Amino acid sequence: MPEFLHTMVRITDPEKSRAFYEALGFRFERDMDIVRDGQLEATNYFFSLGDHASVLELTFNHDGRTYDLGTGYGHIAIGVEDLDGTLAALAEQGIEPEREPYSVREGGSRLTFVRDPDSYRVELIERG
Repeated sequence: MPEFLHTMVRITDPEKSRAFYEALGFRFERDMDIVRDGQLEATNYFFSLGDHASVLELTFNHDGRTYDLGTGYGHIAIGVEDLDGTLAALAEQGIEPEREPYSVREGGSRLTFVRDPDSYRVELIERG
């Protein structure tokens, strides 16, 4: 059974963003650095709301980029039990992943992205 996991938004100031979302009632849960080729690329900040853990992911890219309103949207994430089976079922409906499943870090969950009809990205994360 699919499970809603989180929404991701790109941010330009982690401290201000954290204060804003905490003011709305979100609870900071944890952060996670993304390192590629030995360089710190981004930091993900996860927030919980009510009884729901990690429903919001704020991503800060360390390269100083800025965003126009609308380009800050990242993706919706959905947990699936069997990523390969899910992709096979989606393929039968003409829905293909952006790329083959992969892990962000060693030992991490396998994931991939698909796009909805309006090209919004949806992340599929294998849970289990």
